[in-house]
Amino acid sequence: MMRTAIALLATGSQAFAEGFDRPVPNPQSATAEFWFAFACVAFVAALYAVHRLVSRR
Repeated sequence: MMRTAIALLATGSQAFAEGFDRPVPNPQSATAEFWFAFACVAFVAALYAVHRLVSRR
């Protein structure tokens, strides 16, 4: 058992390794793009509201 483990470590595990297949991401839907755009506009509006609130002091 010990000799087998040492032999495997000595030869390396490259012989048993498989090639890595890179995952392909799914395309983004139109609904997701709409909500992302909406969130961007809302974030900019919130930043502007904070700017106005802080600049009045």
